[in-house]
Amino acid sequence: MTAQILDGKMIARRIEETLCAEITAFAEIVKRRPRLVVVLVGELAASASYVKSKGDAAARVGLDAEVINVPATIQTAALVAIIESIAREENAAADGILVQLPLPNHIDTLAVLDAVPPDRDVDGFHPENAGLLSQGRPRFVPCTAAGVQHMLVETGIGTAGKQAVIIGRSDTVGKPLALLLAGHGVGGDATVTLCHSRSTNLSFHTLQADILIAAVGRPGLITAGMVKRGAAVIDVGINRITGPNGNGKLVGDVDFDSVCQIAGWISPVPGGVGPLTVAMLLSNTLRAAKLRNSNG
Repeated sequence: MTAQILDGKMIARRIEETLCAEITAFAEIVKRRPRLVVVLVGELAASASYVKSKGDAAARVGLDAEVINVPATIQTAALVAIIESIAREENAAADGILVQLPLPNHIDTLAVLDAVPPDRDVDGFHPENAGLLSQGRPRFVPCTAAGVQHMLVETGIGTAGKQAVIIGRSDTVGKPLALLLAGHGVGGDATVTLCHSRSTNLSFHTLQADILIAAVGRPGLITAGMVKRGAAVIDVGINRITGPNGNGKLVGDVDFDSVCQIAGWISPVPGGVGPLTVAMLLSNTLRAAKLRNSNG
């Protein structure tokens, strides 16, 4: 058996086509395009690459995007002040504000993320947005979690009544995704198990999963012997492995070559969840612009 590949690039292109039309219509009404401001701290190569991909995607759908580069030596209070300043802008106001993670170790990440106004929080990390999601009335859903759910819905992988196992309990992926899959309606109504670093006998849980999602950042963690035959396996992990020649290779948390012989569906790395994360960011930015315009 060879698993069906869950092509995140193709799904993201369809989302972008829809967004492009919606953004054009929005701009015709309000006489401006939605605007995203990304704050990039330091010169971490991976972060810069992610920010570039977000900027390229924004350009494709007609969003205005600006990157504000900040030195890695900045302190928490100064970074918070920059975010507050962006939020106060009256000219070319930012509809969405995103702080690219991770931040340097000396910065209080929670304090920085909390400084993003909840109505501009297109990453969905503000506690107000997390609370709304937990109550089943989301405003902005964290982009990767939303992308995984969209991938399941778009490819016709049913979730209602299914056993979904998520490995990883982060605030950015694992926890919000558990809420989405356990929630009511399309893409929800699953029975969810959330595993983490203290979970014992991980294989016991993964072998029961109709839908298995790995999101811990451990290359090759999930092997064929841990997967139920015919399951949908979604790989959120992004790990760069350096080979003998010094070249870096991106791999996920799933041993793709072995698991694709067991699973019914599998997402690759790269080209799986990553493009959908960016697409969900664009969608959240348009939503933020619409909400701000309706409130104004």
